[in-house]
Amino acid sequence: MSILVSRVSLAYVEAATCFSEPVNREPPSREAQLMTLQNTSEFDILVIGGGATGCGCALDAVTRGLKTALVERNDFASGTSSRSTKLIHGGVRYLQKAITNLDVEQYRMVKEALHERANLLEIAPHLSAPLPIMLPLYKWWQLPYYWVGIKMYDLVAGSHCLKSSYVLSKSRALEHFPMLQKDKLVGAIVYYDGQHNDARMNLAIALTAARYGAATANYMEVVSLLKKTDPETGKERVSGARCKDVLTGHEFNVRAKCVINATGPFTDSVRKMDDNDVVPICQPSAGVHIVMPGYYSPENMGLLDPATSDGRVIFFLPWEKMTIAGTTDSPTDVTHHPIPSEDDINFILNEVRNYLSCDVEVRRGDVLAAWSGIRPLVTDPKSANTQSISRNHVVEVSDSGLITIAGGKWTTYRSMAEDTVNKAVKLHNLNAGPSRTVGLFLQGGKDWSPTLYIRLVQDYGLESEVAQHLAKTYGDKAFDVAKMASVTGKRWPVVGVRLVSEFPYIEAEVKYGIKEYACTAVDMISRRTRLAFLNVQAAEEALPKIVELMGRELNWSELRKQEELETATRFLYYEMGYKSRTEQLTDSTEISLLPPDIDRYKKRFHMFDEDEKGFITIVDVQRVLESINVQMDEDTLHEILCEVDLNKNGQVELHEFLQLMSAVHTGRVSGSRLAILMKTAEENLDRRVPIPVDRSCGGL
Repeated sequence: MSILVSRVSLAYVEAATCFSEPVNREPPSREAQLMTLQNTSEFDILVIGGGATGCGCALDAVTRGLKTALVERNDFASGTSSRSTKLIHGGVRYLQKAITNLDVEQYRMVKEALHERANLLEIAPHLSAPLPIMLPLYKWWQLPYYWVGIKMYDLVAGSHCLKSSYVLSKSRALEHFPMLQKDKLVGAIVYYDGQHNDARMNLAIALTAARYGAATANYMEVVSLLKKTDPETGKERVSGARCKDVLTGHEFNVRAKCVINATGPFTDSVRKMDDNDVVPICQPSAGVHIVMPGYYSPENMGLLDPATSDGRVIFFLPWEKMTIAGTTDSPTDVTHHPIPSEDDINFILNEVRNYLSCDVEVRRGDVLAAWSGIRPLVTDPKSANTQSISRNHVVEVSDSGLITIAGGKWTTYRSMAEDTVNKAVKLHNLNAGPSRTVGLFLQGGKDWSPTLYIRLVQDYGLESEVAQHLAKTYGDKAFDVAKMASVTGKRWPVVGVRLVSEFPYIEAEVKYGIKEYACTAVDMISRRTRLAFLNVQAAEEALPKIVELMGRELNWSELRKQEELETATRFLYYEMGYKSRTEQLTDSTEISLLPPDIDRYKKRFHMFDEDEKGFITIVDVQRVLESINVQMDEDTLHEILCEVDLNKNGQVELHEFLQLMSAVHTGRVSGSRLAILMKTAEENLDRRVPIPVDRSCGGL
């Protein structure tokens, strides 16, 4: 039996409750939520699944006055909802197909998504913002063709149009996107869509539902569905679920009048709990994304490749001061741990190369993180052609009353939830009013303003970069995080000790993340902060500190700390693309260097290998550094050598060094600290100047 991701949300508010304000100032603790789940005799609605749609269902239900519970097998947004392209969009390509094929369904889907885009930008302004996206044109006939399509996109949006699209000349396009391929470029069209921090947005929905009274619990697995016989019809009806706390193993029943299956790719797993003979409707598709350094794209301009070499669409977007590129679209098996393939990573890199100037070397080593998300495409069970993929979401009701919501897209999570709860209210005769989620501010959004970060700087002594990060991550709750920030002991900043030097995440976010239901180190590096999605090496570097801080707050034993460290390291290695880094430099890596280059690198190597042993050790590196008055601790030197020590014998042989330099030459490896250190030492040995050895990019 497949394990499914579930979540628990409880709303023990009566229908007479006023919904203008949340019933809780802060979300109740996970322990309090578990107690509510166990002690409530029957909920109106139990939602299984803690992704965007599941949390949306919980929020919609609880704000109607329904007693609501939500359970999630893993963490909130641990699946597809944290692995998206980070766009809030109607879908330009869907509109193109709607017009070309005269497809009314696709047109309605785009129109609905554009309405939802506007709503999401309004209710979570701290987590989302409009983003201009450039469509470069390399043939004159493309200008009128795409201009008409983009203007139709504006027209369909109507009053929800973010900003009007416009045409740029070749010179103006290069001003806005200087790294663009200029050969044969004739101009560009710029249109607007929304962008957001997907995992944090999902979490904001969950926290808002909890504040309004829903009992939401992550790490609660649905073991089986409960059923009882309907006295009027004599048929068995789903009446709840047997749930297990994944962290403790404790099991108990959660009873509900209605159960909603909102488990994304795991839709069929829950449907089979209800009826083992049910025909599957989910057709999972894998979408891979990569993250590259921020210098690959302008700070506030995205790029759309509408027709890749295989007909897919590729986005190239600035995100969190980095550059995100994707996505692919290929059939896959359903798994809790999808892994990005090297073929997909290279496909994206090749498409990026087609659009960037030849002056910009697109290197495999500049991939800082990579991930795969499983998109739950579905077939409509009501359709005559059950093999055809539904372009919209599907709400299905089983014979026993299990309601399944599947398909759709991130942007339309709210309308999907509204449709689902409408069906639940009608089917189970629940006492509830209409949906209240349009315009309902999510956690942190109500009192946020673009200048809120200035108060954080002035009132608490935070760095400006850190303050801006806290404001756009937590909104008006950023002050609560700032209050928990540690004193730095420096003149400036006064508070806010960073987890890792390159990113504005601070130690206080770990403590606050626990209040946001973070239970593991993986929760913290991937969904409370986004370190794992931005730079896996930086995430690995921050892990020991994060585990130590969480262990202190949650009273973890030394064994638990070690387990958390190992689990998080495996997560980075397999699911976030770290494995790809090791595959770029192995003991079987070919040396593809010209003879003059080999001679040059041998000379550099022998500068460190003074005794001509054929290898260098920490002692050799320390000797050269001391000769130019540079001090470096032994642990850092050990880390630097380990990056290149392929056979793990504590030393770097000449062959390994040549393999490294060959990989650097071909772009498979970038930011190698040993390569940079040895090159700089060679250049500065006579001048005796300090050597900068900060990690450069840290690419995979």
